[in-house]
Amino acid sequence: MARTAVTPRALVANGGLNGATGATTIDSTLVTNGVVINSADPEHILIRVTNTEGSTNVVTVRAGDYPPAWASGQGDLAVTVAATTGVQYIGPFESGRFLQGNGSMEIDFETGMTGAIDVLLIPRAT
Repeated sequence: MARTAVTPRALVANGGLNGATGATTIDSTLVTNGVVINSADPEHILIRVTNTEGSTNVVTVRAGDYPPAWASGQGDLAVTVAATTGVQYIGPFESGRFLQGNGSMEIDFETGMTGAIDVLLIPRAT
């Protein structure tokens, strides 16, 4: 099945962003298929993942395709999220390692994980 597309929410320079809205629930569909960030800008992406399941779980950012990801040989990035109330921030990322050939990024979740994922786009300096 296809990955679920998650759209980054843009952080506001010199401003704020509501943390209570905008997250995507990690359910059995997301655990089975993973998510995709289309038209990704890895160097400006920050991912916030919460884990509400009673054990630690791993979130995996998949290595990209060569080309364009010339450093994809470094492999996936696997990050453990603490049990029950765990919160983990992941990123920013290197395009040369994580960008897929179609310009996306792919993220997978360990079987049984529940919680939420929120993808944030860091604004470029002005």
